[in-house]
Amino acid sequence: MPERILLVEDEAHIAQGLKLNLESEGFAVCIADDGRKAIERILRDEPDLVVLDVELPGLSGFEVCDRVRHDGSRVPILFLTVRDSEDDRIRGLELGGDDYMTKPFSVRELIQRIRAMLRRGSWYQETPRHGNVLEFGGNRVDFRAYKARTSDSEVILTQKECMLLKLLAEGEGRVIGRDEILDRVWGYDRYPSSRTIDNLILRLRKHFEADPKNPKHIHTLYGAGYRFTSAPTPAEPPSR
Repeated sequence: MPERILLVEDEAHIAQGLKLNLESEGFAVCIADDGRKAIERILRDEPDLVVLDVELPGLSGFEVCDRVRHDGSRVPILFLTVRDSEDDRIRGLELGGDDYMTKPFSVRELIQRIRAMLRRGSWYQETPRHGNVLEFGGNRVDFRAYKARTSDSEVILTQKECMLLKLLAEGEGRVIGRDEILDRVWGYDRYPSSRTIDNLILRLRKHFEADPKNPKHIHTLYGAGYRFTSAPTPAEPPSR
């Protein structure tokens, strides 16, 4: 069965051109030409991926992304827009977008990014060897529900938090470098920066470490990457 893409674009000539190109690559493509229709189609039809313009009639692409994430949709979203500022890019990704491309664009690059997003989505849906529930340090993480129970609260996790923790847990005991994290969790090179990874690691530690400043499970190996241990392990000193 072909993977289904919802193309949200109000400029008809762009939408029809892209539809033809994507269908020639084997995708099944539907078009929505305003923000309200996009939300309805995403929540009703549950496509495999959404290509989303930002400047749309009705609601902007940012509002569409924000609303469907709020309603629990995890569909991969690729923003495709003329808005090329760093602030717009960061806003789109922080609202829950998975990738961001600006117009004018290369159709070949767009297709490559779509395929990469679908591969990452398939990887995340695979059941890891420890199962879809990970328990460590008094925490219980449900990767399918994007939720965790810690020693004192329930936490709703973002998709990127879940993907990073799953990657670390699958490679338990192994040092995972930043390049591998960028490739497996984000899959593109213009954004985020390595600082984004650091911030995501800090968020995971705040969720799951009793003392985030002295982590026992999510370790930093300075200059090398990160390592997860389900059993509590003392932090390693920085190499000199």
